[in-house]
Amino acid sequence: METSAHKKISLPVVISVLMTVVPLITTSILTAWAINHEKVLRTLPFEWWLGVTFILTIASSAALTPPTFLALVYGYFLGWSSLPMLFGLNLGAIAIIYVSAHFLHAESVRGYLIQIYPKVGNLLRQFYKNELRLIFFAKLSPVLPFAITNLFFAMAGARFRQVLAGGTLGMIPRTVLAVWAGKEAQDIRYLLEHPNEGLATKIILIVLIIVSTVGIGYFFREKKVIES
Repeated sequence: METSAHKKISLPVVISVLMTVVPLITTSILTAWAINHEKVLRTLPFEWWLGVTFILTIASSAALTPPTFLALVYGYFLGWSSLPMLFGLNLGAIAIIYVSAHFLHAESVRGYLIQIYPKVGNLLRQFYKNELRLIFFAKLSPVLPFAITNLFFAMAGARFRQVLAGGTLGMIPRTVLAVWAGKEAQDIRYLLEHPNEGLATKIILIVLIIVSTVGIGYFFREKKVIES
């Protein structure tokens, strides 16, 4: 029984590690490909971009392509017209990850964690009271991995509507910033190798990180007050 529970919890952990490492590899490969095929991407019909977006939605849900990186590329080639596709990509990937959590035995994992670490139960109960707020601040952060955070909230038992709503609100500033940076870039190589170049971009990123950190930190501070 213990071995079975251990296996159930080890699978999400392994997947989380892969979701952190794999994007670094795929981003490097895609960067090299985009730089060498800029002319092809420039002449790609809009209908093709829709098809590519569908494929990248699935890839993003599997942590193969970080949406923020894609927003840079889309912004560079399509400008502001790419925003609807990117929002659809984000929402589609969130939905796929949420459904996939069911196959990772999310309820069993939560039950096992609560049994081993009783404080997890208190943390989850507090989380359920503040789902939308915590999801929003987590998705607002430019440094928290897209797929990892979505998987975490799904495994924690967050309601689908809250995940979609918080994910949507949190991703808007990050996506708009990335599209703007891509649109203003003069060279795709420099853009993808220096995505956070520029004083304005750096300031906005720092603000997003601070707001996200304070928002998430307030959640844990609130939990601590309740426990005491």
